Amino acid sequence: MKNMTLEHIAQACGGTYIGEECDRKKEIQGAVIDSRLVGEGYLFIPIRGARVDGHDFIPAVFEKGALAVLSEQRLEHPAGPYILVDSTEEAMKKIAAFYRRSLDIKVVGITGSVGKTSTKEMIASVLSEKYCVLKTEGNLNNEIGLPLTIFKIREEHQVAVLEMGISEFGEMHRLAEMAQPDICVITNIGLCHLENLITRDGILKAKTESFEHLAPDGIAVLNGDDDKLCDKKMVNGRPAVFYGIGQEAKTAETETGSKRLAEKEVYATDVEAIGLEGTKAVIHTPEQQFEVVIPIAGEHNVYNALAAVCVARRLGLDAEEMKLGIEHAHTIGGRSNLIRKNGITIIDDCYNANPVSMMASIDVLSQAKGRKIAVLGDMGELGSEEKKLHGMVGTHFAGKKIDALFVTGTLAGEIAEEARRVAPETRVYAEPDKEALEEALLDCRRPGDTILVKASHFMGFSEIVKKLEQPQ
Repeated sequence: MKNMTLEHIAQACGGTYIGEECDRKKEIQGAVIDSRLVGEGYLFIPIRGARVDGHDFIPAVFEKGALAVLSEQRLEHPAGPYILVDSTEEAMKKIAAFYRRSLDIKVVGITGSVGKTSTKEMIASVLSEKYCVLKTEGNLNNEIGLPLTIFKIREEHQVAVLEMGISEFGEMHRLAEMAQPDICVITNIGLCHLENLITRDGILKAKTESFEHLAPDGIAVLNGDDDKLCDKKMVNGRPAVFYGIGQEAKTAETETGSKRLAEKEVYATDVEAIGLEGTKAVIHTPEQQFEVVIPIAGEHNVYNALAAVCVARRLGLDAEEMKLGIEHAHTIGGRSNLIRKNGITIIDDCYNANPVSMMASIDVLSQAKGRKIAVLGDMGELGSEEKKLHGMVGTHFAGKKIDALFVTGTLAGEIAEEARRVAPETRVYAEPDKEALEEALLDCRRPGDTILVKASHFMGFSEIVKKLEQPQ
């Protein structure tokens, strides 16, 4: 890793180097917190967890060829050099920020209440048509995952696409300090993490902390159809780049009354759903327009594609590269992932959930052919309005022609109650626990069904997906 000598690492994190003088100038080959991933010449960063203390694995990682380790305690007779620090977690963040500053690479930072991961996948797919891209793996978007992703950047990478997820004030400041984005994308300001951020204005304040560490010539790419983001017309003295559906500024009803949103620089027209196979659209930029088939269903994925086009324009891609990148995009497990097995189609969207994403998934399900079944569970971190917000999801069933709804959880009953009220054509099953729900669902399913599975991660609905994948 370029410039990552033990001497520089110790300076970057304010640690004390302890070891042979001849090792000070050696560069590490990688940095990890999992002892199983240690390779020859690596830096091992031991983290103290609730059940496991990474310091216990220090002898083993030296046997595997680690060049050095961080440590919060003095080591007796270590098999190699180490850097003594007060906190290995804080040191890791400082080291990641130092490494990022040493790199000649463009960084795209992505945040927002809904769609961070799918937008990250879309942007990475498009940019990969021209550049060697490193992207956040899975959902490694927090104060542990982000530095680990930064440590994977190598000289061959030309662009890094980094997802940044938060749940409290100050967290985005710390993430952006490491990422130092050249382009900052914010997908929307929704209804996530209200437990700590209290209101949508609080969410806006927390998400836009990312602007504090935007590069001097950096730009913000924002959803112009979002009633909170549309006000951020200038970011650090530079015009924001807005995207959305339709060029003209829309009028939206908000908590404080009618509001005119933003005019869009990059926008879509002629949006046409083609079932679960995706969405057709015409994408317009100031320079040109092109038709595209977005291979992932749902209007929200049109927004993801538009965000990708904004970033791609900034980084010099042409229309053909943008079109190919969008059409090559795909989902990952747990996020609108289509699984076809045993004669049924499963929409595996069970990694996480909030009211906005859950309603979007119901919209996608409504486009399916054959019987349509929704399997929904509790959504977490919604604060004092959690019952009302679950009920809002139930109200969204009105007119969607969903055949059956299965719910379980302490709050999902609010979804069931509202769905019964507004959608009498939907047969509602409210089960006492996940096991009872699985049994009822497996008895109900039949070939030709499309089944949406969605809840917050803590509900463990991935197990339901696995059961549905098993032969009948």
